[in-house]
Amino acid sequence: MGETDTMQLVYLCVLGAVLAGWFFLQSRENLNRSLQYMAVWAMIFVGGAAAVGLWQDISRDAARPQMVLTDGDRIVVPRARDSHYYLTLDINDAPIRFVVDTGATDLVLTRADARLAGIDLETLNFHGTANTANGAVRTAFVRLEEVTLGPVTDRNVPAVVNEGDMRQSLLGMGYLQRWGRIEIANDELILTR
Repeated sequence: MGETDTMQLVYLCVLGAVLAGWFFLQSRENLNRSLQYMAVWAMIFVGGAAAVGLWQDISRDAARPQMVLTDGDRIVVPRARDSHYYLTLDINDAPIRFVVDTGATDLVLTRADARLAGIDLETLNFHGTANTANGAVRTAFVRLEEVTLGPVTDRNVPAVVNEGDMRQSLLGMGYLQRWGRIEIANDELILTR
């Protein structure tokens, strides 16, 4: 928490204490009812503060573009609040969100994302293996007809479908190496063709 946030929190606590004290002194005759009202107002106050904080986070994330296209062959991706970089690629005309993972060897699709891309999971042979932080998982090799990022379209792109449980598809080096230059600077990932 920054110094400004701490000062705002102290101010809100003092303001809340002053209001609670005034409320208590004004209604000494009926203490039980006063405590009930005070609890209700405290919940309203906390709920309002939470709503303001969440709205600031939501609006800040919504204002940040996922990617910025520059010069037609350069894509700039701002770092997300969780310190990762995310890109949405069109895989066989289906928009699929990836987390950029330079530690992943391949472009890795979750089963759900593979289904979205038109891959029939029943026909896949999960004969490959991949070593992950959670241990070894089985994978199936596939070729993606079309992968589009911004103005750039690649065809016949190799990828794997992960049989294990994954929350997010991974944009690994199998795809990233198609870009001539990969750079991370000033909280931005820059891909140049």
